[in-house]
Amino acid sequence: MSTQPRTHDRPDAGAMPLADLILPDPAATDALAARLAARLRPGDSVWLEGDLGAGKTHLARALIRSCLGAGGDRADIPSPTYTLVQTYDTPQGEIWHADLYRLSDPQEIVELGLLDALETAICLVEWPDRGALPATGRILRLGLARLPDRPEARRLIATAPSDTGLAARLQGVWT
Repeated sequence: MSTQPRTHDRPDAGAMPLADLILPDPAATDALAARLAARLRPGDSVWLEGDLGAGKTHLARALIRSCLGAGGDRADIPSPTYTLVQTYDTPQGEIWHADLYRLSDPQEIVELGLLDALETAICLVEWPDRGALPATGRILRLGLARLPDRPEARRLIATAPSDTGLAARLQGVWT
């Protein structure tokens, strides 16, 4: 198990490092997700990268609960591991939560409607390297890794393109 978050194998032209931090426990992950949720807009994508058990689904669920608003903390947010996609209507717009781990063909993202959703919804994508996703646009990449000596802690590395305004919009989220 690596303490270095897996990073996407596609080039990150113009990517700007935003954060390299330790989330000491699930509550810190939830707090970060709430701060991120407040800044995301339709057309933003969050690519969640990391090994199994790195905390991708936990972060996605916390972000969705924050976007749902009142009562969101009690909402059932199932993992899309078997359905591949779950959608949610929120005051900020539609959220698509995709888990591409079980994708049998990268082109299935077209059948799922994910390419269209990237333009119109907030998209949270686990295992983005399994799909033929365009590596352009307002993409926030969050690499997560477990820390072997601290079982509840996670290391998070965040990057975003410098030319889309997303990096500027996320200033202040990381503290």
